[in-house]
Amino acid sequence: MTPPKLVVYPPDERGWRKVRFDGTILGTAYRASDIPELLRQAGMENPEDFDLTPGEFVEWRGGGPETWAESPPG
Repeated sequence: MTPPKLVVYPPDERGWRKVRFDGTILGTAYRASDIPELLRQAGMENPEDFDLTPGEFVEWRGGGPETWAESPPG
């Protein structure tokens, strides 16, 4: 069985990024700190402990964790 994988898609024209976990789109992240909240909403316990480092379980497309919108919505 393949472990769940987090995919953060390339920034759109606004710099926002769709997030998929284990084959399901969770939503849009405006900054890296949004990802644990998306995981929490999807039912993951302790998502703040999930390692967002690119590697076996996390794939960043179109730029790494430092690539975000300059002015996320308030």
